[in-house]
Amino acid sequence: MELKDIKAVYFIGIGGIGMSAIARYFLKIGVAVGGYDRTESDLTRKLCEEGAMIHYEENANMIPKACLDPDNTLVIYTPAIPSEHAELQYFRTGGFTIQKRAQVLGTLTRAMKGLCVAGTHGKTTTSSMAAHILHQSHVGCNAFLGGITKNYGTNYILSHDSEYVVIEADEFDRSFHWLTPFASVITATDADHLDIYGTEEAYLESFTKYSSLIVPGGYLIIHTGLKMKPNTQQTVKTYTYSAGEGDFHAENVRIGGGEITFDLISPLGNITDIRLGVPVMVNIDNGIAAMALAQIAGATGEEIREAMASFGGVDRRFDIHIKTDRITYISDYAHHPEEIRQSLLSIGRLYEGKRIKVIFQPHLYTRTRDFYREFANALSLADDVVLADIYPAREEPIPGVSSALIYDNLRPGMKRSMCHKDDIPRIVREGGFDVLVTLGAGDIETYANEIENILKPLT
Repeated sequence: MELKDIKAVYFIGIGGIGMSAIARYFLKIGVAVGGYDRTESDLTRKLCEEGAMIHYEENANMIPKACLDPDNTLVIYTPAIPSEHAELQYFRTGGFTIQKRAQVLGTLTRAMKGLCVAGTHGKTTTSSMAAHILHQSHVGCNAFLGGITKNYGTNYILSHDSEYVVIEADEFDRSFHWLTPFASVITATDADHLDIYGTEEAYLESFTKYSSLIVPGGYLIIHTGLKMKPNTQQTVKTYTYSAGEGDFHAENVRIGGGEITFDLISPLGNITDIRLGVPVMVNIDNGIAAMALAQIAGATGEEIREAMASFGGVDRRFDIHIKTDRITYISDYAHHPEEIRQSLLSIGRLYEGKRIKVIFQPHLYTRTRDFYREFANALSLADDVVLADIYPAREEPIPGVSSALIYDNLRPGMKRSMCHKDDIPRIVREGGFDVLVTLGAGDIETYANEIENILKPLT
């Protein structure tokens, strides 16, 4: 089914961050949008306000009439939806066109010039930065992002005039193999999703395969020092990048007064005095990659400088809720050991000499089983660690796998404890910190407002 033939789209799992971005795209171009999700959320409520028809009961009888014609309805589902899902079964037996989210994104990368960001971590911030730069420039862009940008309050940007689309390329379930990038960043290849890939070697091979999908005459911007071996076509131009070395890198880095400023050294033209709108060390790396994509697409140095300074960040990515002389509270989506390490290194440098307390909710039993030692090493950068129960997401419990695996491997002698997530407000009230950090990709974020309310009277 071609895009021009689609009159209605039905999403199974519409409340997911990636799914909702595509739903917004179809709403914007005037297509009827319906969908199911297990629970109501801020995202689904906003989608309904924008015109989507959403229900929360797994029931084929509740599918909107506008989405019942197999000749003009596209059905999109996420890999997290089980094959026995009643509505998915209904559409499969009814002759409907059914695609994964990644397949639809792949279609869009073939209809436009795809600027894609892949990697174990840094995808959302880097792609959001690139989208913000291009949206603020004369180039413009469309964007499908993995987080809600603070500049726009959405995970989607639409431009009828731009030939570029920025896409977060997700390696989960090998989804990024559906894409056909014009230019792509690969930020990191630290092993993850071993429940899908089985081995680190298979994980790395998936990135090699992904690099081969870049179109002839396209671009690959790859972080220095990665284990993967690119397999690009001969006419693809490959650049390296990092904060300190590579074709694209930073020089003259200045940190102070709560700001980070640096000069971009680039084969496409140096840019001086780049100021990070979200001043954390890891955003030097993320910013360099985003600026490389923007330069390839044709943004000017002045446009890039202004946009980098005005970038407000992404919800749950190093989100500073409270910042005073007495108390700082930061929430972060970090859920991989390397992400946690980078987050805590940045916090340690920004708040040197302060007492740093971390409350971490591990995400997935398999990830905890595979990386509990690495989690413990990263978390040991803090002064005090509280471990909540594992957030299971799509998984069933694994015997012998719990947060205790991480707890038992933390730095000897450091302050540590374990808790149920309902105990988090009590732990916050007990204090004993200058900087509080909540980490995790599960539902720990639901406590952010309550934590803010507890801490505000103390600031």
